[in-house]
Amino acid sequence: MTLGIILGWIVAGLIVGGLARFIVPGRQHMNIGMTIVLGIVGALVGGLISSMLFGPNLMTDGTGTYAVETAWPGWIMAVVGGILVLLVVSAVLGNRTTDNRLP
Repeated sequence: MTLGIILGWIVAGLIVGGLARFIVPGRQHMNIGMTIVLGIVGALVGGLISSMLFGPNLMTDGTGTYAVETAWPGWIMAVVGGILVLLVVSAVLGNRTTDNRLP
């Protein structure tokens, strides 16, 4: 793997994990590293769900190459996967991960 690919996964994981944490109610006690891991695992789970529902199709533009304009369904499924992973982790770990009390 090249450094660019690794940095891309880290940035995408941070974005997806941050969005999942923002959408799920309650307070999650996670640092940035765990948010990145949440986003990466969520993206993998979302991709698995997406390929099970819609088939393993890579979104491409009219020229047959990958384009940012056609990537939004993947981002949405990645965030959905992140939400699912966060809810499962919260249910398994209980108060150690989330705190639903208001400050």
